[in-house]
Amino acid sequence: MVMKHVKLSLVVCLLTAVAVFALPPRAAADESPGAVFVMTNAASGNQVLSFARLRDGSLIPESAFATGGNGSGGTIDPLQSQGSLILSSHHRLLFAVNAGSNSVSSFRVDGAHLTLVDTTPSGGPFPKAIAVAGNLVYVLNGGAANNVSGFWVAGDGRLIPIPHSTRNLSAAASSPTSLTFSPNGRFLVVTENATNKIDVFGVQLNGELSDAVVNASAGAAPFAALFAPNGTLIVANASDSISSYILQYNQTLVTVSNALPTLGQATCWEVIAPDGNIVYAVSAASSNISGYTIARDGSLAAIDSTIVGISPSGSTDLDTGISADGRYVYTLYAGTGAIGRFIVARDGTLISLGQQDGLPASAGLNGLAAY
Repeated sequence: MVMKHVKLSLVVCLLTAVAVFALPPRAAADESPGAVFVMTNAASGNQVLSFARLRDGSLIPESAFATGGNGSGGTIDPLQSQGSLILSSHHRLLFAVNAGSNSVSSFRVDGAHLTLVDTTPSGGPFPKAIAVAGNLVYVLNGGAANNVSGFWVAGDGRLIPIPHSTRNLSAAASSPTSLTFSPNGRFLVVTENATNKIDVFGVQLNGELSDAVVNASAGAAPFAALFAPNGTLIVANASDSISSYILQYNQTLVTVSNALPTLGQATCWEVIAPDGNIVYAVSAASSNISGYTIARDGSLAAIDSTIVGISPSGSTDLDTGISADGRYVYTLYAGTGAIGRFIVARDGTLISLGQQDGLPASAGLNGLAAY
């Protein structure tokens, strides 16, 4: 029954629909302290749609920026990943995968305005996720090879491939779904959804990776992995649970919170508050958000009754992001072509602020980044 439930969850982790992206005038810079970006993943020409974020959490469409590559297309979470669109820590660079043309793109960020800097081969077939640590970038390629490949980021944002950086995962059909760097940049973690494994690579001074240490996942079907600022590794599992770990220097993981239930269906994405005190997990099939506090020892505790935010039925929440000040959470409504907007209450629960409509859901939307 567990495996059947996991397979159903993974199928639902793959859903979307249709709309039109309107482009009103740019918001004044002093009114826009941040931005939200969404990737169309269109097979006929991938684009990043940008929105200026106002101080009340509302969004104003900025423009559509071509990545210089092609997405995979599709309709329901076709990339099956977290991190297909990701900002650098200083919010000055944005990186996007082009699964249909086996490439990755980098943009300079100026408020909600983007300037394409580079589009280069990703180092493998079907790139689906990206991780950034300082001037080091690794791309997760989910095609037949199932590998990761590294790049240095030049001062102007160009991507420079690192020779001999490509490393295969534990199996050729592992269905990798996310990758993330530890806060100190010394380790790279990759989730393998099909094998219930979590690979941990050591990062060397030349940017190459050590051999992976393969760890068993505490929860079935690990999907999204992120590190909290205190070093706790938190993994959202598509089996509708969430787990936390402490990473040892020998690349092994010690489970802290085993597999806490999310009370959602198809839990596949997560975001950690900037202060590191809360993690939110998004469930696509049930269109809701679960919330947990993060203790100093890495343990997780459900906030309120676990479900802290509810989206309209049929929204099919996919990727998620949080504003740099930690006040607003955004989720990608792939089922209706919209962005869900929430404000974070003092107790960590989420209050809906409505949604930003007008996204082309038929393109196979994947990827949301915010600051």
